[in-house]
Amino acid sequence: MSIAFLFLSLLLLLLLGVPVAICLGVSAVVTMVLFSSYDILGVPEIMFNGLKPTFIAIPMFILAGSLMSKGSSAQRIVDFAKSIVGHLPGGLPMSAILACIIFAAVSGSSPATVVAIGSVMFVALKEAGYPKSYSIGAITSAGSLGILIPPSVVMIVYGVTAEVSIERLFMAGVIPGLMVGAMMMLYAYFGARRLGFKATSPASLKERWEKFKNAFWALLIIVVIIGGIYAGIFTATEAAGISVVYAFIISVFVYKDIKIKDLYSVFLDAAITTSMIFLIIGFAVVFAHFLTSERIPHMIAEYLLSIHMSWWIFLIFVNVILFVMGQFMEPSSVILIMTPLLLPIAVQLGIDPIHFGVVMVVNMELGMLTPPVGLNLFVASSLSGSNLKDVTLSVIPWLCVLLLGLGLITYIPAISLWLPNLIG
Repeated sequence: MSIAFLFLSLLLLLLLGVPVAICLGVSAVVTMVLFSSYDILGVPEIMFNGLKPTFIAIPMFILAGSLMSKGSSAQRIVDFAKSIVGHLPGGLPMSAILACIIFAAVSGSSPATVVAIGSVMFVALKEAGYPKSYSIGAITSAGSLGILIPPSVVMIVYGVTAEVSIERLFMAGVIPGLMVGAMMMLYAYFGARRLGFKATSPASLKERWEKFKNAFWALLIIVVIIGGIYAGIFTATEAAGISVVYAFIISVFVYKDIKIKDLYSVFLDAAITTSMIFLIIGFAVVFAHFLTSERIPHMIAEYLLSIHMSWWIFLIFVNVILFVMGQFMEPSSVILIMTPLLLPIAVQLGIDPIHFGVVMVVNMELGMLTPPVGLNLFVASSLSGSNLKDVTLSVIPWLCVLLLGLGLITYIPAISLWLPNLIG
């Protein structure tokens, strides 16, 4: 009875449009009061204990992404991407997708990637004659790679919740992220050819070299952060701190596109975003704590194992339930709630926790692109001036590409595990 009330109250609050963090907190606390002997005065302690030290990487990566997006780094990355693939049919949307892939490795955030690249590319694509829906779909969907390509805030949340190596998770996200990005670029290429766009003259080697030099310091942050983690020089948490220092130096002293007086607004934006995420995480921890205390994960695991569900059927079940939950809840809250429920079953069925984490994160990508809570849709709507319905319809073809990528990642574990196993 208590569990039915918990989930029904959560669903009702979500349908009423109540913010996700409040939905999680209110439904959990009210259920505790009505159906258990919990002392709700202990709720703050549960929230505090759920915020692990590793979570300190989250505000650091958000701040680094904010510093990079407020300056000229995004524009420089876009110009470099255009010099590489801009001459192909669909070269401009392909450039936008490639820029999203690169910027995702800087920001660790999906909405931040859409904002940074979309603010530059929406107008450029429109002026080049691309249909508005085509342009919106490409950038909004490619921006979702921000939570798959490391460093990823959502991966940090999964790593802490599942108690697995965040460094290995980051490694596991590289090939899936590049693969899905390549699939999107391929779709952009054939889509542009269908629309009648033809190849143009490629940029000269000299021009490409100039664009590379202009973007060099922005691109180098990827080598510093990801290379440092993979080489074992520093941990993911240490890399987050280094990314802030690096982003500050190149934005203020190298590119000089952020003044000291601008830092207040940059820090304020990062603080607001961090506060939103940590509020969601805190209440999701309370929600998950109640589920665990009621032995719900244990009962679900026993039931699914008693019916002898195979691993591939279980993964279908996981993808469906995560896809549905992703439409109503923010990725971090879904990860915090569902990981304790699903991971023990996955492990007993022989599924690697790292591979399972990547599957969960890709599902969260889909959630960023589906209403009613898909954050990328709202960001793209604001940037492009289109209503939410038009943005949603624009994303549907690209969503199909993502679903194909999810299928490959789900049932070919080597896509996720080859790199972390290689590096060890």
